[in-house]
Amino acid sequence: MTKFYPDDDAVAHLGLRFSDRSLPKAEWTHAGHFAAALWLLRARPDLDLPAAMPDMIRAYNTATGVENSDSSGYHETITLASIHAAQAVLAAWGDRPLHEVVDRLMETELGGSGWLLTYWSKDRLFSVEARRGWVSPDLQPLPARF
Repeated sequence: MTKFYPDDDAVAHLGLRFSDRSLPKAEWTHAGHFAAALWLLRARPDLDLPAAMPDMIRAYNTATGVENSDSSGYHETITLASIHAAQAVLAAWGDRPLHEVVDRLMETELGGSGWLLTYWSKDRLFSVEARRGWVSPDLQPLPARF
């Protein structure tokens, strides 16, 4: 099993640096996106993550020089689907240390950056409409569990 983070402190460090926009862009990987979401879900239960994450990602992108536009930066459908997946993973594996949850998640279908194409056609997922707002899957519904 690949270890993405050595311990929960490393996951927390990533989550905090994402939150304060000091995370180096090179660390904002596929695993980093999920680690930040999982950490926020566990460490900030007071936060309505689907409502808060869009502005957090937009602010982080701006801080790292990424334009939020119709063709780059923040993507609403991907973000909300990923939060849904992270919530399902935490519900299933929530008693494990968070760094282990990230490692296990990355071994599932979620670990590949193309996992969303099981649920959305490429044209629909990468449309301007899906980038700007939630667009429901057109191939099959998102599962309750991953």
